[in-house]
Amino acid sequence: MNYVPDFSIVTDNWIVLLRGLLVTIEIWIPSILIGLAGGFLLAQARLARSGWLRGVSLVYVELFRDTPVLIQLIWFFYAFPILVGLQLSPYAAALLALVLNTSAYASEIFRGGIRSIHRGQMEGALAIGMSRAQAMRRVILPQVVKRMLPAFTNRTIEVAKMSSLASVISVHELMYQGRLLSSTYYRPFEILTAVAFIYFVLIYPGTFLAGRLEKHLARSN
Repeated sequence: MNYVPDFSIVTDNWIVLLRGLLVTIEIWIPSILIGLAGGFLLAQARLARSGWLRGVSLVYVELFRDTPVLIQLIWFFYAFPILVGLQLSPYAAALLALVLNTSAYASEIFRGGIRSIHRGQMEGALAIGMSRAQAMRRVILPQVVKRMLPAFTNRTIEVAKMSSLASVISVHELMYQGRLLSSTYYRPFEILTAVAFIYFVLIYPGTFLAGRLEKHLARSN
């Protein structure tokens, strides 16, 4: 094998990869922020007294947790417009799929965290005159966030990885740009290696932080 790597193709096209990275971040961050908010609301529905509310939220959570995210991305881009009569842009379809998927997973993290708090704390907060919303915000949530922070960090990392699947529906994120450059210049080794390295640099700090948080919380407990 006489193949000689030439990474100048990467440096010559760094602006293309940078544009892809920015789009990746534009998908990743909103997916996490909106997904966490949706996950909290779903967790409340899963813990509600209303049977139909628990049932609907359970179906939603299981639907998005038990189907591949790739199928969800493709469905929202190709099938959803047929259902509603509105064509979504690749970015909008990817964001919608990742937000809904993230919400489903985040809801179970929140639900597990809330159920880990002794019921007496909620009852005590209600006894001193707090509303359920105030008790949740001031008493329960701070403890849930602390306990579940490693799980939330891991979910953030997973969403960053999943964002690369958006290239399948032509979202011009990092993986899409890498594939485009590879097919244009016929140098997949250099370009895809560079793409993998960029993902590593983007994601590793979160992985490191999650590990440190788990150790810190284990010591504090």
